[in-house]
Parts: sequence; C-alpha cells; structure tokens
Amino acid sequence: QVQLVESGGGLVQAGGPLKLSCAASGGTVSSYAVAWFRQPPGKEREIVSYISRSGGTTVTADSVKGRFTVSRDNAQHTAYLQMNSLKPDDTAVYYCAAKLSGYTSDPNRYTYWGQGAQVTVSS
Repeated sequence: QVQLVESGGGLVQAGGPLKLSCAASGGTVSSYAVAWFRQPPGKEREIVSYISRSGGTTVTADSVKGRFTVSRDNAQHTAYLQMNSLKPDDTAVYYCAAKLSGYTSDPNRYTYWGQGAQVTVSS
C-alpha cells in the first residue's frame, strides 16, 4: 500500500514560482509511475503532468507546457512539480497520483492518491 503526501502549495502572485513535492511511502515507490492532476474550483480534475517509473518519459499538458516541469528522485521516494510563470488560471487543488505503469490521462486509472495541495495564484 503506497501513501502519497503533497506539500509546497500556497498563495503566490502571478508570474511567480512554486514547487510541489509528493512524498511516497510503503511499497516499492520506483515501481510506480506518477502523475500530477489539478482540479480548479467547479471544474473536473485534469492531468497536468506525468513521469514514468524511471523518469525517462514525461508528458506535460499543453496548458502548462514550457512553464511546469515534472521530476522524481526515487532514492528520496519523492516526485516534484516545478511551476513557473504561474497564472491565476493555475489556481486549483493539485494532486499527485500513482499507478503501476503506462501513461493515461484518466484519473480513474490511478490507484493511489495524495490528499491534495491548494495552489492559489493572485493577479
């Protein structure tokens, strides 16, 4: 059983950076691919970025491409989402999620979820 805990959320001004962390425990963390999702107020959950088990493959949504970067450190059992040039439209609860392998944007295909981290971008 894998437990995921996000940290690093908060309030930031537009144009600023923020870095989210997703710390994992339980199981063999390097066996799981990790994705970051976000859910803006009143909207559905959407995928932001994905990183494979080894970190060799990443996928980033067009809406954040060039601004957000996903990475992971398997030795530290942690995945990261570096967010730069933040916009008010990036305001959402951000979740990390894990599944055994293979990219999908369908949140229902991810087995483990963190509790979420609020990111608020002020204009």
